[in-house]
Amino acid sequence: MDRCDRHADEADALLAGLAPIVSESTVLLILGSFPSAKSIAQRQYYAHPQNQFWRILQATWPDSPLPTGPDSYQKRSDWLLARGLGVWDVYGRCRRQGSLDSAIRDAVVNDIAGLRLPALAAIAHNGGESFRHARHTRTLGVPVHRLPSSSPAHASWSFERKAAAWREVIAQYLPVP
Repeated sequence: MDRCDRHADEADALLAGLAPIVSESTVLLILGSFPSAKSIAQRQYYAHPQNQFWRILQATWPDSPLPTGPDSYQKRSDWLLARGLGVWDVYGRCRRQGSLDSAIRDAVVNDIAGLRLPALAAIAHNGGESFRHARHTRTLGVPVHRLPSSSPAHASWSFERKAAAWREVIAQYLPVP
């Protein structure tokens, strides 16, 4: 198989997203669009080292360091849940070559309403592609917000500006220092 055929096969493969990180005490659900290629490979949300998701959350709770080292992803997931956050994506499956949202094709939307989150107070969309589905998430009867994307592809905003925007939304629903 030559390189062009391999890329065509990658673009035609139906990719599966990740399971949600939620609990009955999830207050704020953060919805991305679809995991990056690195996140899918590692089976971890926001695994690309240049994605600012984890850094933004660390800046929001600076006195509660994010876990590192062995099993750090499970510990980070627990860290999210302990703060009342949940994470998922609007798309559960799609075709995409690479990691750009603009390359998403044949997307299948996740059943967000099916999560049954009794403490849910709001939904925050991480970036524009996710926010395209705000008309659907608004039907859940909670406020819906658009956050600037934590993706390295969204470089027009500085880290500080993104972190301030995220903190402003998070602070409406969760205690932050």
